[in-house]
Amino acid sequence: MKRVLVTRPEPGAGRTAARLRERGFEPVVLPLSETRVLPVVLETRPETISALLVTSANAVRHAPADMLAQLADLPCHVVGPKTAEAARAAGLSVVETGSGDARQLAEQIAPALADKTAAYLCGRVRSADFEAYLAGKAVTVLPVETYDTLPVDYPGKVAATHLAGQPVAAALLYSAKAAQAYSTLVQRPELARYFEETRVLALSARVASAVSAGFLGRLVVATRPDEDALLALLGTAE
Repeated sequence: MKRVLVTRPEPGAGRTAARLRERGFEPVVLPLSETRVLPVVLETRPETISALLVTSANAVRHAPADMLAQLADLPCHVVGPKTAEAARAAGLSVVETGSGDARQLAEQIAPALADKTAAYLCGRVRSADFEAYLAGKAVTVLPVETYDTLPVDYPGKVAATHLAGQPVAAALLYSAKAAQAYSTLVQRPELARYFEETRVLALSARVASAVSAGFLGRLVVATRPDEDALLALLGTAE
Protein backbone atom coordinates (compact mmCIF):
# COMPACT_ATOMS: atom_id res chain seq x y z
CA MET A 1 0.00 0.00 0.00
CA LYS A 2 1.36 3.42 -0.99
CA ARG A 3 2.14 5.65 1.98
CA VAL A 4 1.25 9.34 1.73
CA LEU A 5 2.55 12.01 4.10
CA VAL A 6 -0.15 14.43 5.28
CA THR A 7 1.48 17.68 6.42
CA ARG A 8 -1.55 19.92 7.02
CA PRO A 9 -2.61 20.76 10.61
CA GLU A 10 -5.55 19.23 12.44
CA PRO A 11 -8.48 19.00 12.13
CA GLY A 12 -7.91 19.05 8.38
CA ALA A 13 -5.23 16.35 8.59
CA GLY A 14 -7.72 13.84 9.95
CA ARG A 15 -10.19 14.58 7.15
CA THR A 16 -7.48 14.17 4.54
CA ALA A 17 -6.32 10.90 6.11
CA ALA A 18 -9.86 9.54 5.87
CA ARG A 19 -10.06 10.50 2.18
CA LEU A 20 -6.76 8.78 1.50
CA ARG A 21 -7.90 5.56 3.17
CA GLU A 22 -11.04 5.57 1.03
CA ARG A 23 -8.77 5.68 -2.03
CA GLY A 24 -6.61 2.81 -0.86
CA PHE A 25 -3.61 4.80 0.40
CA GLU A 26 -1.96 4.61 3.80
CA PRO A 27 -1.86 8.11 5.34
CA VAL A 28 1.08 9.14 7.50
CA VAL A 29 -0.08 12.16 9.51
CA LEU A 30 2.75 14.51 10.41
CA PRO A 31 1.51 18.13 10.54
CA LEU A 32 4.33 20.51 9.61
CA SER A 33 2.38 23.68 10.40
CA GLU A 34 -0.18 24.73 12.95
CA THR A 35 -2.78 27.46 13.15
CA ARG A 36 -3.19 29.72 16.15
CA VAL A 37 -6.14 31.99 16.82
CA LEU A 38 -5.33 35.69 16.96
CA PRO A 39 -7.16 38.24 19.12
CA VAL A 40 -9.39 40.21 16.77
CA VAL A 41 -11.14 43.55 17.14
CA LEU A 42 -13.11 45.06 14.25
CA GLU A 43 -11.69 48.58 14.15
CA THR A 44 -14.14 49.90 11.55
CA ARG A 45 -17.89 50.31 11.94
CA PRO A 46 -19.74 47.68 9.82
CA GLU A 47 -21.95 50.35 8.24
CA THR A 48 -18.88 51.87 6.54
CA ILE A 49 -18.00 48.54 4.86
CA SER A 50 -19.55 47.59 1.52
CA ALA A 51 -18.50 43.93 1.30
CA LEU A 52 -16.78 41.05 3.05
CA LEU A 53 -14.00 39.08 1.35
CA VAL A 54 -12.78 35.61 2.35
CA THR A 55 -10.04 33.56 0.68
CA SER A 56 -9.56 30.97 3.43
CA ALA A 57 -12.04 28.80 5.29
CA ASN A 58 -9.73 28.97 8.31
CA ALA A 59 -10.20 32.74 8.43
CA VAL A 60 -13.89 32.16 9.10
CA ARG A 61 -13.42 29.23 11.47
CA HIS A 62 -11.05 31.24 13.68
CA ALA A 63 -13.05 34.46 13.68
CA PRO A 64 -14.92 35.36 16.89
CA ALA A 65 -18.66 34.74 16.73
CA ASP A 66 -19.58 38.26 17.83
CA MET A 67 -17.56 39.80 15.02
CA LEU A 68 -19.08 37.45 12.45
CA ALA A 69 -22.51 38.51 13.69
CA GLN A 70 -21.60 42.16 13.02
CA LEU A 71 -20.59 41.25 9.45
CA ALA A 72 -23.38 38.79 8.71
CA ASP A 73 -25.47 41.18 6.59
CA LEU A 74 -22.63 42.22 4.27
CA PRO A 75 -22.45 40.65 0.80
CA CYS A 76 -19.70 38.05 1.19
CA HIS A 77 -17.40 37.13 -1.70
CA VAL A 78 -15.46 33.89 -1.19
CA VAL A 79 -12.65 32.20 -3.08
CA GLY A 80 -14.21 28.76 -3.63
CA PRO A 81 -16.88 26.19 -2.66
CA LYS A 82 -15.16 24.93 0.52
CA THR A 83 -14.77 28.45 1.82
CA ALA A 84 -18.37 29.22 0.87
CA GLU A 85 -19.51 26.23 2.92
CA ALA A 86 -17.60 27.47 5.98
CA ALA A 87 -18.89 31.02 5.50
CA ARG A 88 -22.54 29.94 5.26
CA ALA A 89 -22.13 27.71 8.32
CA ALA A 90 -20.92 30.79 10.21
CA GLY A 91 -24.00 32.77 9.17
CA LEU A 92 -22.37 34.94 6.50
CA SER A 93 -24.28 36.09 3.41
CA VAL A 94 -22.37 34.52 0.52
CA VAL A 95 -23.26 36.21 -2.77
CA GLU A 96 -20.34 35.17 -4.95
CA THR A 97 -18.15 32.06 -5.03
CA GLY A 98 -14.95 31.94 -7.06
CA SER A 99 -13.28 29.01 -8.73
CA GLY A 100 -10.65 28.60 -6.01
CA ASP A 101 -8.10 31.14 -7.23
CA ALA A 102 -7.77 34.36 -5.21
CA ARG A 103 -6.48 36.45 -8.10
CA GLN A 104 -9.42 35.40 -10.27
CA LEU A 105 -11.81 36.36 -7.47
CA ALA A 106 -10.14 39.76 -7.20
CA GLU A 107 -10.61 40.32 -10.94
CA GLN A 108 -14.29 39.34 -10.67
CA ILE A 109 -15.19 41.64 -7.80
CA ALA A 110 -12.98 44.68 -8.47
CA PRO A 111 -15.32 46.54 -10.87
CA ALA A 112 -18.27 46.51 -8.47
CA LEU A 113 -16.14 47.47 -5.45
CA ALA A 114 -14.17 50.35 -6.97
CA ASP A 115 -14.04 53.34 -4.59
CA LYS A 116 -15.60 51.23 -1.83
CA THR A 117 -14.30 49.58 1.34
CA ALA A 118 -14.20 45.81 1.88
CA ALA A 119 -13.28 43.89 5.03
CA TYR A 120 -11.00 40.93 4.34
CA LEU A 121 -11.04 37.95 6.74
CA CYS A 122 -7.60 36.40 6.39
CA GLY A 123 -4.61 34.78 8.02
CA ARG A 124 -1.46 36.62 9.05
CA VAL A 125 0.54 34.54 6.55
CA ARG A 126 -0.84 35.15 3.05
CA SER A 127 0.06 36.23 -0.45
CA ALA A 128 0.03 39.98 -1.01
CA ASP A 129 -1.26 39.64 -4.58
CA PHE A 130 -4.99 39.61 -3.74
CA GLU A 131 -4.93 42.85 -1.76
CA ALA A 132 -2.45 44.52 -4.10
CA TYR A 133 -4.62 43.86 -7.14
CA LEU A 134 -7.72 45.26 -5.46
CA ALA A 135 -5.84 48.31 -4.21
CA GLY A 136 -4.73 48.97 -7.78
CA LYS A 137 -8.40 48.99 -8.80
CA ALA A 138 -9.35 51.62 -6.18
CA VAL A 139 -10.77 49.12 -3.67
CA THR A 140 -9.92 49.87 -0.03
CA VAL A 141 -9.21 46.53 1.66
CA LEU A 142 -9.24 46.27 5.46
CA PRO A 143 -7.44 43.05 6.51
CA VAL A 144 -8.89 41.32 9.58
CA GLU A 145 -6.32 38.70 10.61
CA THR A 146 -8.02 35.92 12.55
CA TYR A 147 -5.25 33.32 12.70
CA ASP A 148 -1.52 32.75 12.24
CA THR A 149 0.28 29.83 10.60
CA LEU A 150 3.46 28.60 12.27
CA PRO A 151 5.90 25.84 11.30
CA VAL A 152 6.13 22.73 13.47
CA ASP A 153 9.51 21.15 14.15
CA TYR A 154 9.91 17.53 15.25
CA PRO A 155 12.90 15.92 16.95
CA GLY A 156 14.33 13.25 14.67
CA LYS A 157 13.20 10.34 16.83
CA VAL A 158 9.65 11.66 17.00
CA ALA A 159 9.45 12.05 13.23
CA ALA A 160 10.95 8.59 12.70
CA THR A 161 8.30 7.11 15.00
CA HIS A 162 5.56 8.64 12.87
CA LEU A 163 7.19 7.24 9.74
CA ALA A 164 7.30 3.74 11.27
CA GLY A 165 10.50 2.77 9.49
CA GLN A 166 9.02 2.78 5.99
CA PRO A 167 9.53 5.05 2.97
CA VAL A 168 6.93 7.60 1.87
CA ALA A 169 5.61 7.47 -1.71
CA ALA A 170 4.21 11.01 -1.78
CA ALA A 171 4.00 14.10 0.41
CA LEU A 172 1.06 16.54 0.35
CA LEU A 173 2.05 20.17 0.93
CA TYR A 174 -0.70 22.71 1.64
CA SER A 175 1.20 25.83 2.68
CA ALA A 176 4.51 27.59 2.17
CA LYS A 177 5.30 27.10 5.86
CA ALA A 178 4.81 23.35 5.52
CA ALA A 179 6.90 23.30 2.34
CA GLN A 180 9.79 24.99 4.13
CA ALA A 181 9.49 22.64 7.10
CA TYR A 182 9.33 19.60 4.80
CA SER A 183 12.47 20.69 2.94
CA THR A 184 14.35 20.90 6.23
CA LEU A 185 12.92 17.72 7.75
CA VAL A 186 13.70 15.35 4.90
CA GLN A 187 17.32 16.43 4.69
CA ARG A 188 18.08 15.26 8.20
CA PRO A 189 20.54 12.35 8.01
CA GLU A 190 18.38 10.11 10.20
CA LEU A 191 15.28 10.72 8.03
CA ALA A 192 16.57 11.16 4.48
CA ARG A 193 16.25 7.46 3.59
CA TYR A 194 12.46 7.62 3.97
CA PHE A 195 12.17 10.30 1.27
CA GLU A 196 14.65 9.26 -1.42
CA GLU A 197 11.90 8.67 -4.02
CA THR A 198 9.04 10.70 -2.54
CA ARG A 199 6.88 12.67 -4.98
CA VAL A 200 6.26 16.17 -3.62
CA LEU A 201 2.72 17.35 -4.38
CA ALA A 202 2.02 21.06 -3.83
CA LEU A 203 -1.37 22.73 -3.53
CA SER A 204 -0.31 25.79 -5.54
CA ALA A 205 2.59 27.47 -7.29
CA ARG A 206 3.12 29.63 -4.20
CA VAL A 207 3.51 26.51 -2.05
CA ALA A 208 5.81 24.92 -4.63
CA SER A 209 8.05 27.99 -4.65
CA ALA A 210 8.88 27.35 -0.99
CA VAL A 211 10.15 23.80 -1.62
CA SER A 212 13.91 23.33 -1.60
CA ALA A 213 15.52 23.22 -5.05
CA GLY A 214 16.80 19.72 -4.29
CA PHE A 215 13.32 18.27 -4.76
CA LEU A 216 12.23 20.06 -7.92
CA GLY A 217 12.64 16.97 -10.09
CA ARG A 218 9.92 15.22 -8.06
CA LEU A 219 7.70 18.26 -7.53
CA VAL A 220 4.19 18.46 -9.05
CA VAL A 221 1.69 21.32 -8.62
CA ALA A 222 -2.09 20.82 -8.48
CA THR A 223 -4.05 22.20 -11.43
CA ARG A 224 -6.29 24.10 -8.97
CA PRO A 225 -5.55 25.23 -5.40
CA ASP A 226 -7.95 22.77 -3.75
CA GLU A 227 -7.62 19.35 -2.17
CA ASP A 228 -9.55 17.51 -4.87
CA ALA A 229 -6.99 18.60 -7.45
CA LEU A 230 -4.13 17.81 -5.08
CA LEU A 231 -5.34 14.27 -4.39
CA ALA A 232 -5.92 13.73 -8.11
CA LEU A 233 -2.13 13.94 -8.53
CA LEU A 234 -1.83 10.69 -6.59
CA GLY A 235 -3.61 8.72 -9.28
CA THR A 236 -4.68 5.27 -8.09
CA ALA A 237 -3.33 3.28 -5.19
CA GLU A 238 -2.55 0.30 -7.40
